Amino acid sequence: MRADRLVAALLVLQARGQVTAAQLARELEVSVATARRDLEALSAAGVPVYAQPGRGGGWRLLGGARTDLSGLTAHEAQALFLLVGPAAPAAPAVRSALRKLLRALPPTFRADAEAAAGAVVVDPARWGEPERERPAPVEVLQDAVVRRRTLRIGYEGRRGGPAERLVDPWGLVVKDDVWYLLAGTANGRRTFRVDRIARIVVTGETFERPAGFEPAEAWDDVVDAMERRRSALSATVLIDPRFVPILREHFGRHCQAMGTEADGRARVRVAAPDALTVAEQLAGWGGRVEVVEPAEVRAELARIGTELVERHHT
Repeated sequence: MRADRLVAALLVLQARGQVTAAQLARELEVSVATARRDLEALSAAGVPVYAQPGRGGGWRLLGGARTDLSGLTAHEAQALFLLVGPAAPAAPAVRSALRKLLRALPPTFRADAEAAAGAVVVDPARWGEPERERPAPVEVLQDAVVRRRTLRIGYEGRRGGPAERLVDPWGLVVKDDVWYLLAGTANGRRTFRVDRIARIVVTGETFERPAGFEPAEAWDDVVDAMERRRSALSATVLIDPRFVPILREHFGRHCQAMGTEADGRARVRVAAPDALTVAEQLAGWGGRVEVVEPAEVRAELARIGTELVERHHT
């Protein structure tokens, strides 16, 4: 587990003061390239780790050797917990490491570190979004979640320009490289895509999250509602079994293998909001896929095919 290694790497640095990537690799039983990437990840997360080039150099923890985490600043502690926190729910070893780190932090930093550990939810299930760079506002939003600062945002909705919203940032979620903000508003809990936030103003107001609120549970509610909308119509298709993994990449969790036909083709059920969306996602497969049912998807495919022939026939 990478998050567990990052914690272990930091503890090795604190115990020794300076290590080379090769030394850390031996200590953690990983490749030198992996050890170097882990050290770079710690540095990128804001932990004061830096490389000292030249003979006798290596990777150092700013401030020299330390035996505990009391040398970390509040911001550095938050950065570390934001980095490893998302892995904790599914990894007992990471949960244990985070508990040890919390005990080592100064009391004044523990509350923010604990908040940071649960501030970001990572959802590995895909919705078919293309890869994206992390939006610039994420760092500001993370800090606001941890410090419980009310924000005034300009949000680009689906129907027009940015509208001003006053929000209490409760948590962040990253899915398919797309970031979402879970927030409290005057109209209750809302979910905002971070890449649609045009501006952010940190107000002087603070807030308290609702008792019992857990970002992971709140995100499950969002996903359930979204999946119901995304899977309103199902279609059964036949396709060569070797293409099933690719089809699953297109439809994500709305792709279910249902067995094998006598001719060797796989029977698969896919789903989308409507017949047109299913047809549009299958049209590019051409003759590699056969839609068994429903009739409305077959009709949409036929219509798309006719349009293509009319447009490109020479």
